[in-house]
Order: sequence, then C-alpha cells, then structure tokens
Amino acid sequence: MSEIRRDRLHNQYVIIAPERLHRPDLYPKGMSSHFREYTNKIDKPLLASRCPFCEGNESLTPPEVFAIRDNEANAPHWKTRVVPNLYKAVQVELEDKSRRNGMFESIPGVGAHEVLIDSTCHDCGIEGLDTQSIENWLRSIIIRIDDLKNDHRLVHFSIFKNVGASAGATQAHPHTQILALPIMPQSELTFLERNLQYYRRHGRGKVEDILENELTCKERIVEELGSFVAFCPFASAFPFEVMIAPRRNIKSLEECSRDELGELALLLRHLFQKLKQQLGEFDYNLFFRLPPLNSNFENEPYMDYLHKNYRFTIRITPRIYRLGGFEIATGMAINPVSPEECASLLNSKEI
Repeated sequence: MSEIRRDRLHNQYVIIAPERLHRPDLYPKGMSSHFREYTNKIDKPLLASRCPFCEGNESLTPPEVFAIRDNEANAPHWKTRVVPNLYKAVQVELEDKSRRNGMFESIPGVGAHEVLIDSTCHDCGIEGLDTQSIENWLRSIIIRIDDLKNDHRLVHFSIFKNVGASAGATQAHPHTQILALPIMPQSELTFLERNLQYYRRHGRGKVEDILENELTCKERIVEELGSFVAFCPFASAFPFEVMIAPRRNIKSLEECSRDELGELALLLRHLFQKLKQQLGEFDYNLFFRLPPLNSNFENEPYMDYLHKNYRFTIRITPRIYRLGGFEIATGMAINPVSPEECASLLNSKEI
C-alpha cells in the first residue's frame, strides 16, 4: 500500500509506493552498466595512464592548491590532492558586482570550484578505502573549508560526490567536488528560515528532533557509532537513501574533534560496505549540508543561531531508479522501497 509522507527537514512530500518496484522495464539499464562493461574490457594500466587523477599523471591537472603528502607539490606519492576544476562553473578571479537590465539581474560567475581527488586508487570506492584514507579525505575537506572561508565574498559551500553515469559523473576515478558561491541557494535560505522558526517554538533545531525521533523509533536506524547515527529518513526520496547526523550540535564538519572524525570515517566505510552488499556496484550522489561560510545580507538573520540550532548532515542517495515526468513536474519523489525495508536489509548482514 502506498503512503504520502512529509519530509519535515525540507518541507516536501514523498510518495512511498512499493507497488512500483514491480513495474516492467522494457528499456536497457542506464549508461552506468555499459560504462562499467566498457571499462572492464580496457587494460587497467592503459586506463591509469590516461586518467588525470591517477598517481603519476599530476601534470594532466592544474597545479594543486592542497595535498596531503610528505614531498614536493605536483609530484607522485600523495594521499589526497585538491586541484582547480579544469571545467569550472565559477571563478574566484572575477569581481563580485551585480548588473541590472530592467527587471533582470545577474552577477559574474564568482566563486571557487575545486576537485578533491579522494585517493590514489582508481578503482576504490569509499568501501574499499581504509579508515585512515577516509579520514584524510574528510581532513582535506575541512582544510579547504577553512581556507575558502577567508574570502568573505563566499557564503555558501556545496560539497558533493557524483559516482557513476546515472549520478552525473564524467570521471571514473573517485573524486569530490567543492563549490563555494557568493549567493545562498533559495532552498537553503528557506531551510534556515524554517529551522529558526522551529527553534523559536521548541528551543531545538530540526535535525536534533528528527534524530531524537529516529533513535526512539529504531525502525530506520542503520548504525550508531560514537558521536554519529546513520538512518534511512522517514520520507526518503530515493531507495536506500541514508542520512548521517551527529548526536550533538556540531554545526559544521570542521568542528569535529579528531576522535569524532575517526568515528565518522569508520561509519562511512561501514555504510558503503553495507550498501554494496545489498546493491552491488551502484551509482550514487553524496553531499554534505553545511552552514553558511560567511555572513551577507541574505543569511545575516540566521548567523547568530547556528551554534544552537544547526547540525551538519551527510546524505547518500543511490541512483538505482530513473526519475520521470511526475518528479520533474511536481518536485515530489516516488520511492518504490520503504525506508523501513531498506534499513532492515542494510542491517541483515554483518560487515
């Protein structure tokens, strides 16, 4: 039986419709499976020789802006590298000055667009990395946040991973994109406003209460590890969608202690191992929800409350089903697998 659920975090509705899981699919699977078949036929040393993110090919990328390494820049023997995106959406060199043409307004594409190369391993997903390598990845993100925060024009951070063609990836080597923008997305401003209203009514932020409800209910918990909890959200938009939230009010990733960063790294490894056990090789998006970098006229009313009502989150969204016209037309998702079933499956095997 289908059910319409409200996503309290984003103020959206999701339709949980298990019946749609059994629809006949007359079309071949997406590009991702063909891409894997193609890459499996390619000689691995030849593939590595052409990959700009592989160790030894540092000259194929722009000069690095950061790396975890013990030797000189732009050479082999690194653990993570951060380089400017060669096909950047925004550029930090531009002047942040708005233009008007009647009722139309625009500003130059100001911002930072960087690529974090997760590790030297071309074929290793998060589940295949050791905990220290995942912690290095998290530390690299933190260091880039701290650095880009010094440019006070930049107010919003978007950090995400696209893995597989169905999730929008164009490079097979595992990597993470970092975008810092001089404007706040409307969806984030709406969230900040609703989160502040909720805090003024209840004295708590939304993520805090959502997590408390999930811990009380227990039906959708995937794993608890130290300071973090992973669960399938009540109104999951995607099958096997998993959200990670801290138990205490940690508003941003850089506020984690070293021990907490180690716990988060281990939890991420466990989650991807569990997902791979259930889904095999799968395409996905992963993204961090983080507070504003700096204050500007858009987010100024919310900045003084962030340490009280904002908790950063990480969301993993497997892309194992295609979106259709209903989702695009309404902004509502149809999820054919209930989050309760997903959590049960993810907990059914030991890693």
